[in-house]
Amino acid sequence: MMAQMSSDRALVPVVAVPGAPDQNPAIVYLAGKPSAVGRRGLQRSLDRAAEILTGGLSKSALTVNWVEVRYQHVMAMRSLLLDSNVRPATINHTLAAVRGTIREAWRLELIDAETKERIVAVSNVKATMLPAGRHVDVGEVAALFRACTDTPVGARDAAMLALLYGCGLRRSEAVALLLDDYHEGAVTIRHGKGRKERIVYVPSGGKEAIVAWIAHRGSWSGALLAPVRKGGHVQHRAMTAQAVLLRLRFLSRLAHVPDFSPHDLRRSFVGELLDAGADISSVQQLAGHASVTTTQRYDRRPEEAKRRTAEMLHIPYHGPRLLASGDTPPGTGPAEAPATGDPPPADGVGLSR
Repeated sequence: MMAQMSSDRALVPVVAVPGAPDQNPAIVYLAGKPSAVGRRGLQRSLDRAAEILTGGLSKSALTVNWVEVRYQHVMAMRSLLLDSNVRPATINHTLAAVRGTIREAWRLELIDAETKERIVAVSNVKATMLPAGRHVDVGEVAALFRACTDTPVGARDAAMLALLYGCGLRRSEAVALLLDDYHEGAVTIRHGKGRKERIVYVPSGGKEAIVAWIAHRGSWSGALLAPVRKGGHVQHRAMTAQAVLLRLRFLSRLAHVPDFSPHDLRRSFVGELLDAGADISSVQQLAGHASVTTTQRYDRRPEEAKRRTAEMLHIPYHGPRLLASGDTPPGTGPAEAPATGDPPPADGVGLSR
């Protein structure tokens, strides 16, 4: 748990009753973000900053008097996050949210340009971290598909896996799909991150899974992935992102597959394509990444090259030698006399006085 400052050490005054929304820099900043998922993540980061900046008096960014925030406050927050062993990516996301809010305060003419420039100059934390999550290998994916029963809910789960692993969709994208978004193996993503649309293609095997689910689902217009009640009744509404997470956890337990997150399937989609020699630019477009740098984080080929390089070195270890009967283990025989020819010291007598 992050260390908290006591209320008497609050860095910034708290606004007990928020002012007009159109004059609240945090509200204006969040309103400018096109993605609901992105807004939620930024609000969590701003709320984290609010708790620190107010010494624990507020856990909501909407009640912080951002007009009073200064360079030294943000530097103190950065230091506290570092001392609390918060991941560098989390710290940098928090700093980015604070910078964005401060820029909005300047645009609203609530602070001067000099104050704004000092705060946005607070640097990110530099660190090289191993990628989060894990790779779900092909054998594990096959076990997950085998765990999908021959029922409407099993058919729905198989189609869900085909979209998450076979197309690399984010779970928010999968649950936003409509039946009309699927056509003969092509899937149109209309609610991608940052409101970016793209077309992805379901590989062989995945197409059959989706067609089998549609046969159970029916042809009513609406969500492609829908909840299924006991008895196999398909509800005419969309699954939630949380429901996708819970179904994956259920399938992993059923298939005896170690825990993984929905995003790990997306990570595995990218990694498998790159391992197969796919062009990284094409993989970037299929994954909907804004930058090829993001796609490169999923590339496991550099790690495989490092492993092969390390195996070029031979360590001459052969294990303990088995002793024949009557042999004396090394180091347990009579003590040798010192090289100088002096007699060995008597028991209990040190070499120095």
